[in-house]
Amino acid sequence: MTATTDTARRPTRGQRLRRSPLTHLALALVTLALVQTFVIKPFQVPSESMSPTLENGDRILASRIAYAVSDPGTDDIVVFARPDSWGVPPARSPLRIAIGWVGDIVGIGPSNQDALVKRIIGEPGSTVQCCSADGRIEVDGKPVAEGYIVSDLPFTPGVNDCGTTPASARCFPLITVPEDSYLVMGDNRANSSDSVIACRGDSGLFGDCARFVPRSAIIAKVMSIVWPFNRLRMFADAE
Repeated sequence: MTATTDTARRPTRGQRLRRSPLTHLALALVTLALVQTFVIKPFQVPSESMSPTLENGDRILASRIAYAVSDPGTDDIVVFARPDSWGVPPARSPLRIAIGWVGDIVGIGPSNQDALVKRIIGEPGSTVQCCSADGRIEVDGKPVAEGYIVSDLPFTPGVNDCGTTPASARCFPLITVPEDSYLVMGDNRANSSDSVIACRGDSGLFGDCARFVPRSAIIAKVMSIVWPFNRLRMFADAE
């Protein structure tokens, strides 16, 4: 075998690079990052505010493309970045940030994204208030059936309602949702820091109490629970 033949059979630098496990790993990470940026992304539920629909620690998949073709709608469960009006993000150490950077890429482990999960109750231009005579939320003047609520604040017609003193903590005044914004609430109404947390009971009689989620802050629509396995569930377009 001649030296010329050996040279011809030896992989070129480009071929070695393409065959390298490090190259394959890098391509896999780039592909994974692109999928999570533009298609679908896993998140971890950060609190009990959506219980029992979503429990603290549940791993969920949320579609980023759902709202590329349509706007968010009432009853959608959405992941959104914490607006400034919703408080200061938690402080993180440099090590935690580094770990979160990895988690944001691979979708496993902690994340640096300060994302919250709630259900849309009011769309732009709609009105929301509580409560009807039987204690239900009213959207555009119509009582809403919310079968997903298990834990709500106390409300007893004639004893502890919106006309008593003090008013029921379930009650809040008429709120008009601004343009390009959404009113969101947790399914665990008795333990949810949401759009109307500062409006409930007698406190809602003073000033502009509601806080909203801008359309630009909504990241994705929750599609399913993927972990733990005993809670696997797909969500329909409306419940």
